[in-house]
This record gives sequence, structure tokens and C-alpha cells, in this order.
Amino acid sequence: MWFANFFVSGSMTMVLPFISLYIESMGNFSDAYVQNWSGWIFAITFVTAFIFSPIWGRIGDKYGRKKLLIFSATGMGLSLFLMGFATSVWQLFMLRLLMGIATGFIPMSQAFIATQTPKNIAGKVLGTLQTGSITGTLMGPLLGGTLADAFGYASTFKWVSITIFFSAIIVFFGVKEIKANLADNEKDEKSYTRKQVLQHIISRPVLLIVMLISALVQIAHFSVQPILSLFVQDIHGPANIAFFSGVAFSAAGLGNLLMSRRLGRLGDKVGYIKVLIVLLFMAGIVYLPGAWVTNIWQLVVLRFLLGISIGGIIPVRIAYIRQTAPLSMQGEVLGYNTSLRFLGNIIGPALGGVIAGFFGFSAVFLLTSLLLLLSGGIMLYFWYKHEYNRSHSHSLFAKRG
Repeated sequence: MWFANFFVSGSMTMVLPFISLYIESMGNFSDAYVQNWSGWIFAITFVTAFIFSPIWGRIGDKYGRKKLLIFSATGMGLSLFLMGFATSVWQLFMLRLLMGIATGFIPMSQAFIATQTPKNIAGKVLGTLQTGSITGTLMGPLLGGTLADAFGYASTFKWVSITIFFSAIIVFFGVKEIKANLADNEKDEKSYTRKQVLQHIISRPVLLIVMLISALVQIAHFSVQPILSLFVQDIHGPANIAFFSGVAFSAAGLGNLLMSRRLGRLGDKVGYIKVLIVLLFMAGIVYLPGAWVTNIWQLVVLRFLLGISIGGIIPVRIAYIRQTAPLSMQGEVLGYNTSLRFLGNIIGPALGGVIAGFFGFSAVFLLTSLLLLLSGGIMLYFWYKHEYNRSHSHSLFAKRG
């Protein structure tokens, strides 16, 4: 699964740095037009993914996840291949929309591994798995930018699709799905209706906020993604633009790679929510100086620091869900979490594109920083009110007793 995640994330991020440049090459468009459409085309994949994620999660709980992973990789590979033949903005838009049905390989694989991992080491294991997708994310933009500069945007889409198909082959031949007996009590083996799953989430405020924060974090992080290559062009110029966009994308991946396993392991020891709160505040602080960047290397340094600060957010978040949801409903709960992430992926790029078009690139960095700091504040309030206070009161009561 590590290698499959590596190839999928590497392939997907190979094309991210130049989607806006690909749109620009399709006609004589204004800057505002390209920025707005970059946001919508980037986001539309996640509209269908938002709808389908809980459905795939529930199907995975019932019938297993291996077949779903193969379907996801095959569907994404076919969509990317066809994007290489797109000749208009609308064709690219429709292919990205259809791609959303199959998108979700990485979160689906995280659910697959989470449900076969004991609770006490979930953070470390999921952090290790994430290094596969991060390594792909690190290498993908650099390779994609180099290919795009050498062979053109359309050819790069066609070549990249091959590595996604290879991920499907890896899962088909290399992964065996085992129904691991990790049940702690009868709740882990009980079958739950959709209504009961939703009631379980809503009745646990911290779990609900962790899932809602997934959307806020994605809004913040993805508001910058679709316009990053245009920002690089603005501060660096047009020379080797796809390559330098790839460097800017990959810098965050390098920081993420260095820290995700360590932060997952730290969450296992000190508590997932504590680590999550610190990371949210760190990410918000790191994003703020982006509004005043004047050259490419300042941006690369900030992206690297951002990668360090958000390196543990995903494994820590999923490990917390693994800890608080019964085993037999975890796929569906993680499906809802993924759906909320995709909701953030829908809103973020569109919001970033619109704000960049009207107020400039600096405003996007300011908004991103504010959203991450707000997420940290919300998480701190609910954790203090519902978990810290409760455990503190129990310990005081036990001492008095």
C-alpha cells in the first residue's frame, strides 16, 4: 500500500503545478479568467468525490476495500489519460468532474490500513503510510514540471496516467485483504445503520469538530494550490515556470515527509488532539508571511516550513477517529471525514481563485492563515470543554475518593 500510495500521489501531483498553465495554453484568456477557471477546474473533481466518499466507505465496511482501491486507481488513470486530449476549458472541466467518482484512493487506503491496525499504534502506522503519499507528492511536481517543460502539457497527462494504472496492478497482485480481529468489545463487531453512525458522530463533540476541521484545513490549504503556479510566475517570471512551480509544490512535501511519522508517533504517546491543536496554530503562523513574499526562494522556504507544521495533521486526525469509532463503522466514519475534506477541496480552490482574481495573491495567504488559526482556536475550545475538563474532573474526584 505504501508503494501504491507513492505512485498515485506522485502521478496526481505531477499535473497539479501546471493545470492553470494548461488552461492558459487553450486560448487567449485574461489573467482573471484563468485564475477563476483554475479554481473551478481544480475543485470540480471534489464535488463528485464529496458525494461518493461516504458511499464507498459504507461499501468498504461491508464488502472490503481492495476492489474499491483497484476501481479508484483505474478510474483516475483513465480520466488523466483523456485529459491529455482536451482542447477546451469545458472538456477539461467535465473530465475533472467525472474523475471525482473514482477519486479517493489515498483516504480509502488510509481507512483500509486503519481498520487493520491496533489503536495504540495507529498514529505511527498511519504516519508511516502517509510517507508513501508524501514521497510521491515530493517527487511528482518536480518530475511533472520537467516533463511539461520538455514535452508539453498534453503529453505529460498521457504519460502520467500510466503510473496510476500501475498502482491498480500493485494492489491487485500485492495486497491481500485480511479481516483482522481487532475488536475490543461487542460494539466493534455490531452492525450499524447510517442513522446510528451519524448519531455516534454527533453525540461526540470533539470527534465532530475533528471532522469539521478537516473541511476548514482543506479550504485553507487548497485555496493556494490552484494559483500557486501563477504566483510563482508573478514573482519569478516565465523562465522554466513549470519546473519552479514544481519546486514550490514539492517543498511542502519534503517538510511533510520529515515529520509525519514522528508526529503520528508523538500523538500515540501524548494524545492526538493535543498534537493536532499545536499543528493547526503552527500552520496558521507559517502561512502568514506568504503575503509578503518577493522571490521564489522565500516561497520555497515557507512551503517547507508549512510542510513540517502540517506533517502530522492527517495521520493524527485519522488515528483519533480510529480510537473513538467502533471498528465495524470506521470505514463509514472515515468516509464522512473524507467527504468533508473533499468539501474543503471544493470550496478552497474556488475561493482562492476568486480572491486572487479580485484582491491579488497576498489576500489568499492572509485568508489561509486566518482559517488555520481559527481552526486551532475552535479545536482548543472544544477539547478543553469536553475532554480536558472531564478527565481533569475525574482525576480530582478519584483523588478525593
